[in-house]
Amino acid sequence: MKKVLVVDGQGGKIGRGLVAQLVKYPELLEVTAVGTNSMATSNMIKGGAARAATGENSIVVMAARADIIAGPLGIIIADALLGEITPAAACAVSSSAAVRVLIPMNKCENIVVGVQDMPLSAMIDAAVEEILRLARG
Repeated sequence: MKKVLVVDGQGGKIGRGLVAQLVKYPELLEVTAVGTNSMATSNMIKGGAARAATGENSIVVMAARADIIAGPLGIIIADALLGEITPAAACAVSSSAAVRVLIPMNKCENIVVGVQDMPLSAMIDAAVEEILRLARG
């Protein structure tokens, strides 16, 4: 069973979408959600996360324990998501031994060129497919 950490901030829309799909595979995945704020965490809980926490320290601790980390691209960039991703949180996610499955969002002064413009729901679906592929080996 793979330990999946879903990290999100702001309103938690991306994280909620990921969690809602990932919790459908309890035989493959143990899903933990960590929000940078209480609203993001609350939305991921509404998406079905049974394990959830909020804040920088939770990101740091859980990133070290995860096999897969998923969320918006900004979770690896210090001060992204309007400053919600602290340098310590970004460092923990980027230096984790986990595989990162990142959803590219061309916002918050970070633009990823060469990425296909897709609806958010399609990007979440693609991220879930990749996580399942990784979990199945």
